[in-house]
Amino acid sequence: MTLVIENVTKTYQNFTAVDQLNLTIPKGESFGLIGQNGAGKTTTFRMILDLQETTQGTISWDGQPMNAVNRDLLGYLPEERGIFPTMPVEEQLYFFGELRGKKRKELKPEVEYWIKRFELEDKRKEKAEKLSKGNQQKVQLIASFIHKPDFLILDEPFSGLDPVNKDLLKEAIHHLKEQGTTILFSSHQMDHVEELCDHLCLLKRGKSLFSGSLLDLKKSYGKIKLAIRSPHSFEELTTLAGVAHAVQKKDHILLTLKDESYAQSIFDYVSAGKYIERFSLDYLTLDEIFKLKVGEPDGEVLAARETTV
Repeated sequence: MTLVIENVTKTYQNFTAVDQLNLTIPKGESFGLIGQNGAGKTTTFRMILDLQETTQGTISWDGQPMNAVNRDLLGYLPEERGIFPTMPVEEQLYFFGELRGKKRKELKPEVEYWIKRFELEDKRKEKAEKLSKGNQQKVQLIASFIHKPDFLILDEPFSGLDPVNKDLLKEAIHHLKEQGTTILFSSHQMDHVEELCDHLCLLKRGKSLFSGSLLDLKKSYGKIKLAIRSPHSFEELTTLAGVAHAVQKKDHILLTLKDESYAQSIFDYVSAGKYIERFSLDYLTLDEIFKLKVGEPDGEVLAARETTV
């Protein structure tokens, strides 16, 4: 079962929200769709769910057009949250599961499992309006996949969750993947995408700037982040050949190299055959790549950020 998006465009009068988008997401994949606000992510989600028609192109699941797919096979957590405020937590989950064609008997083990896993056991009889914002978010998350969908869309699922509950959600995503659920999600928190996704699509103004392996995206920039903790001063290290930018951190100096080939000569210089506390060469983070490709039209945001000490 594979989701295939082919040459999809969505226009509203003179505005193009999604422009010639092509994606393939195989079964069991956790795939990230990232971009700034207004990049076309939510529009793409709505077209996948057949809530909006494409202007051009096709979207299919397991070889079927989306309007022919059984809706009970799909799950969706919209960015705009909404649960019934006066309905108790447990009944809420049964209600959403039954809407997706499940019997109460089928739902019971799932409801019990997720209430326990999301630490809502003492809240099961409470009305949703009495819950904290984070617990309301957890209830809606569970409701989006309580019916065990084959394909699940999560639009900004980490919004409103504290660090502990974010970890619970990450564990849930891993669990759903292991069960064979295909997951497509968006997040402005790039570390979550980096941790959970092997593949992603980066959108800007409706166009795909990159679609493919996260590792391939990182490799395209090379290992140019170099963290050093040594007796050498910030001023001394910034004068070395191959150093493009530098920033003074609390306990180390972070260099951005013009090319990873300069790392060897810098290592030889700072070590001089002696022990140094830290010399770590790595790829740019997804957050840094995102800012380079999307944040500024000329890709200068990283330079501006890293030259500020």
